[in-house]
Amino acid sequence: MNDDIDLLVLGGGSGGIACARRAARYGAKVAVVESGLLGGTCVNVGCVPKKLMWHAAQLAHAAADAEGYGFDRLEPRLNWTGLVTRREAYLRRLNGIYQHNLESDDVAIIAGQGRFVDAHTVAVAGRQLRAQRILIATGSRPLWPALPGTELGTDSNGFFALTRQPRRVTLVGSGYIAVELAGMMRALGSQVSLLLRRDSVLNHFDPMLGEILCDEMHAAGIELHFRSQVQSVRREGSELFITTDTAGELASEVLIWAIGREPNTTGLELSAAGLDLGAKGEIVVDKFQVTSQPHIFAVGDVSGAPELTPVAIAAGRRLADRIFGGQDERRLDYGLIPSVVFSHPPIGTVGLSEPQARARYGEQVRVYESRFKSLYTSLLEEKVQSAVKLVVEGPQERIVGLHTIGPGSDEMLQGFAVALAMGATKRDFDDTIAIHPTASEELVTLN
Repeated sequence: MNDDIDLLVLGGGSGGIACARRAARYGAKVAVVESGLLGGTCVNVGCVPKKLMWHAAQLAHAAADAEGYGFDRLEPRLNWTGLVTRREAYLRRLNGIYQHNLESDDVAIIAGQGRFVDAHTVAVAGRQLRAQRILIATGSRPLWPALPGTELGTDSNGFFALTRQPRRVTLVGSGYIAVELAGMMRALGSQVSLLLRRDSVLNHFDPMLGEILCDEMHAAGIELHFRSQVQSVRREGSELFITTDTAGELASEVLIWAIGREPNTTGLELSAAGLDLGAKGEIVVDKFQVTSQPHIFAVGDVSGAPELTPVAIAAGRRLADRIFGGQDERRLDYGLIPSVVFSHPPIGTVGLSEPQARARYGEQVRVYESRFKSLYTSLLEEKVQSAVKLVVEGPQERIVGLHTIGPGSDEMLQGFAVALAMGATKRDFDDTIAIHPTASEELVTLN
């Protein structure tokens, strides 16, 4: 391969594969360079295995709830090895499907770590490849702190490598990864501690969501240590001892760092290509995903975009549409991105939080909110909280933010996100007939 490559993609994850396949369907000659398993973080150590573990945790919840619905008390035992074996077998099938799909679209797959030699040349696996255009879609990686004993912990990648279920787990972080792992591990029977630097979780989300989730995590038996930072970690036998500034010393079998992620640019030698980086190490791009070199592009986490698989996919496909499909203005608008947190209970959110809306629209903002217990919990002794919130602006009460927490929030959000993308108002919701009895009806009956 040499100059006849129309598009060379660095990274075989969601964004890179989406762009590569669409470009190939337009007739471009495309190659994908990947040093690991196809599918990237999402398929291998992210969305997919995480959701499978979440389903297992939901089954544990259902078993605990069954007695409230008249069943004999259920006390199932989790076979962690069996769960992990079946999970990993499914993921390997997905890797094969990704390879098959790329080959079906005549996309070349090159195994190895790519690095720039110059702005048009990438070295990989002992070869030098030149391409007219290059896409960087190498994703992100977990952050680790710099303190004594850091290496004794693991990260979200390492969580999926656990071969047995730990009795005690300590997580450090307050973002979506931390609360998801904490919730599923507690539901599956582990004792869980969560160390947070601040007073709540999910600090970049609407405050209502973090407030209720903290209450529910505490009710589930998760130890929450607010305003607490790790100072050092040491091992004695099979135990880790985690020294903190406010919570004393915690003993744990497993310590998981979940303090954020950073753009994965290691080994790319971006300076050889003359690319500009931002303050957090992300590759700087414009609204069309173009870097400081007009023929080099970046999509997904590596460009500082929201760390969501559908965002990377959408950006990659639109980029191919623009470059090879003749759609000159085609690009992703990052202004209204729906997302779900697979916590316990789950969260769905799209648009502006209440503080963000007030900062942007001031006195024009009005908030509609409802807190309730879903019908599912009516026969149970332990009742999970649910809540919905609409944030509207202006005399027409255009909806600029929608936030939900509680059972079903993950599945209900997608349709409401479509409504917001179409500019729905509070009156539009009011004029929609409610579906009863559901949690989603709360969003069209707010007053």
